Amino acid sequence: MHGTPPARQMLPDDLAQALKAAQEQVNRLVLGKPFEVRLAFVAALSGGHLLIEDLPGLGKTTLAHALAATLGLQFQRVQFTSDLLPSDVLGVSVFDAQSRQFQFHPGPVFTQVLLADEINRAPPRTQSALLEAMAEQQVTLDGVTHALPEPFFVIATQNPVDLQGTYPLPDSQLDRFLLRMGLGYPNAASERALLAGSDRREMIARVDPVLDTARVLALREAVEEIHASEALIDYVQALLTRSRQHPGVRVGLSPRAGIALLRAARAHAMLLGRAHVLPEDVQALFPAVASHRLVAEAEAAMPQALAKAILHAVAVD
Repeated sequence: MHGTPPARQMLPDDLAQALKAAQEQVNRLVLGKPFEVRLAFVAALSGGHLLIEDLPGLGKTTLAHALAATLGLQFQRVQFTSDLLPSDVLGVSVFDAQSRQFQFHPGPVFTQVLLADEINRAPPRTQSALLEAMAEQQVTLDGVTHALPEPFFVIATQNPVDLQGTYPLPDSQLDRFLLRMGLGYPNAASERALLAGSDRREMIARVDPVLDTARVLALREAVEEIHASEALIDYVQALLTRSRQHPGVRVGLSPRAGIALLRAARAHAMLLGRAHVLPEDVQALFPAVASHRLVAEAEAAMPQALAKAILHAVAVD
């Protein structure tokens, strides 16, 4: 299954060292969550978007701030609320009496890293305002299309959907998130360090960027060069097929989900210092890629459990 990847040069030493240092810095700010931090880097470096779903107070916003500061990218945060309007996110055209023309005033979406905090507290119309930005990296207002900066990366946080005052994200928008993950409670040692240590916001305000726009774009290009063998692609396709046939699944994974899984697996391999994808990369990421895209037959079914069951049902040849 693994095969022999074609000979190619790994990342240049300085870029590889910077990538390692960036992960280490975020792990110092977000304690005890190395896998979740790696998932955040996977989303950022593979050109996808990240949805973090968990209870309040578990570090969702801290992770977003720490990642943006470490990557050295422009950052904006929008607190999603029930009265937030699409124009509050995208911007608005205002008539200028002096020039007798409409002038576009860009909203906070015109940044490189957008934190959409508690996205499911905003009504569906405002949630959908981000759809074009996430899918096409552009915003169209009043018939005029405005390009967003490179790179453009959305980190959205949401509270569990059973909390009061939340609006579930539509399937079309969920599909635009490359990964969905939770953070969970910290382990005892990490929680003790958090209680005894400095305020995370002050620590993030003091950190120096490890990467910058040019290096992040170079890393994204490098992800595309990570080798995925024919056998590995067969394995991904088998997972897609199984998802459409698995008991308890009403809607399985689309080809776009398979493309997302491969792209994420390439980034995961690069973060672990490899120039080729292994089945272990796919297996590590499959629940985070698949769970929010699966539609279960029973309303009470847990998509995360379904994703893991599909993974276990497909053998690696």
